[in-house]
Amino acid sequence: MKIAVIDGQGGGIGKYLITRMRESLPLSLEIIALGTNALATSAMLKAGANDGASGENAICYIAPKVDVIVGSLAILAAHSFLGEFTPPMAAAVAISPARKLLLPLNRLNIQVVGVVDEPLPHTTTLLLAELESMLEAEKHV
Repeated sequence: MKIAVIDGQGGGIGKYLITRMRESLPLSLEIIALGTNALATSAMLKAGANDGASGENAICYIAPKVDVIVGSLAILAAHSFLGEFTPPMAAAVAISPARKLLLPLNRLNIQVVGVVDEPLPHTTTLLLAELESMLEAEKHV
């Protein structure tokens, strides 16, 4: 299974997600860090991503080639991450056939009704449980 973790600005959320993935998921899992900039990608690579790339072209190229895309809800919104996430990036994520596991971090003035506002560690635990379930289901196919 190939998982792309997308983050921008300093890559702090992506770094945290990859660190937690490496702690609880099989090491055979291929994690690709996709940053909107080199700083974000570097932070995610240091956290344990197998590979990484930065910028619009990298995100648009890799998004349709992975099984799962992980990030904040912002990766579906053009001009998020203080304008770093371009409309083509948001479109590439949205139309990718990959399953999207998105954290509902409410920084974009977008609220998903019915979702409880939880801190990042709590939502990450839920995200990891979903990934573990997907990995288990993949074993039985």
